[in-house]
Amino acid sequence: MYSYERRLQTFADWPFREDCQCTPELMAKAGFVHCPSENEPDVVCCFYCLKELEGWEPEDIPWSEHSKRSPDCGFLQMKPFHKLTAIEFFRLEHERIRNYIRKMVHMKIAHFRDEVENTSKNLKVLFDIFF
Repeated sequence: MYSYERRLQTFADWPFREDCQCTPELMAKAGFVHCPSENEPDVVCCFYCLKELEGWEPEDIPWSEHSKRSPDCGFLQMKPFHKLTAIEFFRLEHERIRNYIRKMVHMKIAHFRDEVENTSKNLKVLFDIFF
């Protein structure tokens, strides 16, 4: 997804096309890929920092919204992909993978906490019935 063209391809069903600041082209230039859900057709995610944004308004400027919500994103400071050296690319990719692992770990922890909470509630109900 380092390629602008690949990111742009994800916006085939993007709801904003004309008379707005958040066109598919500007979204892709800001590092976003389109990842809609059934209830939210305008969800985007930065391929690099994995920050998800939704609720876009026609006057929203993708680059500005990205930098406000994720100011430390390495993509925002990255020089054009074709000008990166191999070492710079591997450093960026290392950070991107770290971001991914961190997000997955947080999701797993949240899921585990939910499971613990549900189990605890079920046990409480069972103990209340028997005691």
